[in-house]
Amino acid sequence: MKDLNRRDFLKIAGTATAAAALASCGGNSNSTLGDLDPAGHHSGPIPSDKMTYRTNPNTGDKVSLLGYGMMRLPYRQVAPTSDPNEPAPEEIDQEQVNKLVKFALDHGVNYFDTSPAYCQGHSEESTGIALKASGYDRSKFFIATKLSNFAPQQQSYEEGVKMFQNSLKNLQTDYIDYLLLHAVGGGGMENLHQRFLDNGVLDYLMQQREKGTIRNLGFSFHGEAEVFDYLLANHDKYHWDFVQIQMNYVDWNLADESNSRNVDGVYLYGELEKRGIPAVIMEPLLGGRLSKMPDHIVATLKQQRPEDSVASWAFRYVGSKPNVLTALSGMTYMEHLEDNLRTYSPLVPLDEKEQAWLETEIADLYVSYPIIPCNDCKYCMPCPYGLDIPAIFVHYNKCVNKGNVPENQQAENYQQARRAFLVGYDRAVPKLRQANHCIGCNRCSPHCPQNIRIPHELHRIDEFVEKLKQNTL
Repeated sequence: MKDLNRRDFLKIAGTATAAAALASCGGNSNSTLGDLDPAGHHSGPIPSDKMTYRTNPNTGDKVSLLGYGMMRLPYRQVAPTSDPNEPAPEEIDQEQVNKLVKFALDHGVNYFDTSPAYCQGHSEESTGIALKASGYDRSKFFIATKLSNFAPQQQSYEEGVKMFQNSLKNLQTDYIDYLLLHAVGGGGMENLHQRFLDNGVLDYLMQQREKGTIRNLGFSFHGEAEVFDYLLANHDKYHWDFVQIQMNYVDWNLADESNSRNVDGVYLYGELEKRGIPAVIMEPLLGGRLSKMPDHIVATLKQQRPEDSVASWAFRYVGSKPNVLTALSGMTYMEHLEDNLRTYSPLVPLDEKEQAWLETEIADLYVSYPIIPCNDCKYCMPCPYGLDIPAIFVHYNKCVNKGNVPENQQAENYQQARRAFLVGYDRAVPKLRQANHCIGCNRCSPHCPQNIRIPHELHRIDEFVEKLKQNTL
């Protein structure tokens, strides 16, 4: 399936085939959650007392199955720009963050995940303000943050201690419920030693756990399997209380075995489950990509449960795994939060047939499209040459989903697709931040959790754009 181009794929995977596959799954279209709004989200009432919780076997914490990821916070424009080619100055919309956090707490969400590295260093402070403004007692929610010492100048023992103490200050708390070594695996074992082992930082964090300043200690994994295996092999020494992994129905068993940085979900989850280590799930939607699917796949999912959002399938999938403690979602807008609350209030687990259908047929359909696997995490940012790398990839993927990436001028919808791509590109990405400004310095790629060859993809997109402009595709 991976070798099919989009045109050939659509020739062999028509609606009739999709419907047959759907029927074989044995599901139904019944739903009690009300009508959909124009954005495709449920418009009925949201339960406030039906949230599904999972119990942490190490502490007895009852954690909401829906966790709030504070990486994709809403922003607001703070000043107009006189140059349309330049991005307008923005800052976190704290008033909106406060509303979202309060609404989440009111509806049963009690796990909030942040990092010193998120939102250009402002996520922890914003999260702390919102939680304080909610009026909820500190004992009613769990704060997760990370030791995000990525830069070489941050990797001394002193800087590690300073980063942790700053997290306590920014989050306005005396203790962290869930502390993670952030994104281990990138850079292999050498990087792990530099950031946490040889400098004594992990020893310090374990001491803080003994003191109660950290209640649970774990790590988030992006990278080489050797690092994941090493940390679990030393579980008796480190006593991991939880581990955060990327897992969704596309990644479950479609990882590239030739790439040591691309470890599939079935392996990561299985290794944690057999050791009794709770799994916290990141990227259940692949950075939103599994909620913005190609139209053909959306139609296939809608045939199964017409009133359910596309995103709900991905959240039900990860929630149906019993060793999942919580699934994180970066809910920038209220409609995202409301939709996810309905999915987990309460969770209607997938049966085995539905899980297998997503892992195989739907995942195969998805990877047959030429989508760039960008999760919009912004770890590649800022670009030293001013490119908005995630925005470029998001626009490209959106056009793939909508059939607006024509293969050549003979494509049936060429003129319409050409205009949609070019006009949308200029609207989505200021001209000075577009792909043609990439010089190939490759400072971005080592930071990408998805191992994207970023300059290669940027140059490919720029070449495509130039051909569209010149009508030479």
